[in-house]
Amino acid sequence: MTVKVAIAGASGRMGRMLIEATLQSPDAVLAAAIDRPDSAFIGRDAGELVGNACGVLIGSDVETELAKADCLIDFTRPEGTFAHLQVAQKLGRAIVIGTTGFDADGKARIAAAAANIPVVFAANMAVGVNAVFKLLEVAAKMLSTGYDIEIFEAHHRFKVDAPSGTALRMGEVVADAIGRDLRQHAVYGREGHTGERDAETIGFATVRGGDIVGDHTVMFCGLGERVEISHKGGSRMPYAIGALRAAAFLQGKGKGLYDMQDVLGLR
Repeated sequence: MTVKVAIAGASGRMGRMLIEATLQSPDAVLAAAIDRPDSAFIGRDAGELVGNACGVLIGSDVETELAKADCLIDFTRPEGTFAHLQVAQKLGRAIVIGTTGFDADGKARIAAAAANIPVVFAANMAVGVNAVFKLLEVAAKMLSTGYDIEIFEAHHRFKVDAPSGTALRMGEVVADAIGRDLRQHAVYGREGHTGERDAETIGFATVRGGDIVGDHTVMFCGLGERVEISHKGGSRMPYAIGALRAAAFLQGKGKGLYDMQDVLGLR
């Protein structure tokens, strides 16, 4: 069944990639494209942003545009996502949320919305990254004793949150697998005389620079050996393709909160 999608943040980097992926997909139709009211692209053909005019004009009224679609795909900012969630609930539309940077209260708001509409919310939509999540679960259980756990991530200079949502999710997966509470054991920076490393901690290191799409590595560091599980993103297309799979997954689904593990059948 073909899913009709609306794309939020149409003129942004991820918005353009989503438009391109949708126009190339045999299973999705671009029904609407949404941008901020002050965007210079309002009224323009969304396809022109990726060199392929399609007849769908970019609009700013979320309710008007979302009414044309089955599902909204949102990779914007938390404040924008919350506004879009309200409209999706009003119209009874599904939503795929790839936005990152939510705090605990924000995640609770998304979960509350999922009591009314179907929602896919994931720290990372790429199929490869979600395969890594599964591998990390297995590795962490095997390497839970005698190995220090460190998580490295690198992204482009424009990313506004750190560590990345993907890195944090990696930390959660590892911590859950070995029975630790990430909130108690995470270390987000080291400087000066830090003392000997606490074996129970899970460390995070962040790099921001240039146009790095997204690199993530989890290291299990033992005495005399190191196991690394990595994912390196060469473009944003994998995230767009995963988001379209999520939108198709929601077709016919009732209200509820899902993630990419559900979409990919990895539960």
